[in-house]
Amino acid sequence: MRKKIGIFGGTFDPVHIGHLRLALELKQQLGLDEMRLVPCRKPPHRDAPQASSIQRAEMLSIALQGCPELQLDTRELQRDKPSYTYDTLLELRAELGEEVSLVLCMGEDAFAGLSTWYCWQELIHLAHMVVISRPGWNLVEFGEVRDLLHKHQRDANVLDYARAEAIVLQSLRLLPISATEIRAQIHAGKSAQFLMPEGVWKYITEHNLYR
Repeated sequence: MRKKIGIFGGTFDPVHIGHLRLALELKQQLGLDEMRLVPCRKPPHRDAPQASSIQRAEMLSIALQGCPELQLDTRELQRDKPSYTYDTLLELRAELGEEVSLVLCMGEDAFAGLSTWYCWQELIHLAHMVVISRPGWNLVEFGEVRDLLHKHQRDANVLDYARAEAIVLQSLRLLPISATEIRAQIHAGKSAQFLMPEGVWKYITEHNLYR
């Protein structure tokens, strides 16, 4: 059976309980050997994060203390260019070899916009994709992304014996927490305590972030 490594990317601006619980449940449900949280430095499809790369990495490091099932991977923060998933998967494949199953995890909203990603048609050849259902979103019904889904959709057991090439649909309990709302609450002078690990909330208040 192949080793299975999950990749869960985002800005994590800030990391919150929803991110962490989703990553942990995915690891457990899919039987992954590792789940790596990969913060991006320069997201290609959205505004730049408000917190710096160093601050977001420090908050993630604090959040993951005492949770050996989740790991922090800072490779994208070390690149001074847009954080393309294609580059990250190329690096990981070169480092880990062909005997590892790479599992790129994303929400339905991200998957629906996949055709706008850099080298998007190459991603499926580097890793499996696990698409998580999200409230208010439906899977794309037409176009190139839908064609990709029809061609590559498989059951989760494919992760055990294939290195890449499959799309797995996964339904999980999602906590209705968003980093955008957290930043807005803090900016409005309200408390976002208990929406994230206590150490992360302490870091935000000590560094006066998102004010």
